[in-house]
Amino acid sequence: MNIAIFVSGSGTNCENLIRHFEHSDEVKCALVVSNKADAYALVRAERLGVPTAVITKQQLNSPDEMLPLLQNYGIEFIVLAGFLPLVPSYLIEAFPRKIINLHPALLPKFGGKGMWGHHVHEAVKAAGETETGMTVHYVTPVCDGGEIIAQFRVALSPDDTVDDIAEKEHMLEMEHFPKVVEQVLLAL
Repeated sequence: MNIAIFVSGSGTNCENLIRHFEHSDEVKCALVVSNKADAYALVRAERLGVPTAVITKQQLNSPDEMLPLLQNYGIEFIVLAGFLPLVPSYLIEAFPRKIINLHPALLPKFGGKGMWGHHVHEAVKAAGETETGMTVHYVTPVCDGGEIIAQFRVALSPDDTVDDIAEKEHMLEMEHFPKVVEQVLLAL
């Protein structure tokens, strides 16, 4: 199964996924797509031999441009790994229950528009939460509203800084995200 990884940032999860599947007979990371030309994830992907594509907002919202791009690489499944733009409805319809997202909090808390990266961890700290975690969910037209596939938790202490919270959550991503993606793909 050929998957595309959509990214906007540094790409630690993207690289982790590529490395996880690089010797798989069932899954191939066939394309990395970014909405940012300077996303370090593109460098990581190219170093690991995975083709990349940079898309504009206009291209993302154009079925006539995105669907042929994905078809050219035989993409059957999309993994969002730090991809910030909302996925357009036509793409969700073209890949029903075949687009999943990683969110750096325990949804439904701290989800929705504007809740990404450090914004999430700042909100977790401000709320005085005693735990945080990561959520993997299906993508629907509702931002961070899709069915939850898996969640992993980590305890927080009142002394944890926003950076401590981010690091604890990121460790969960590194450990669990590729395994969850693999379980979803192998169950198709």
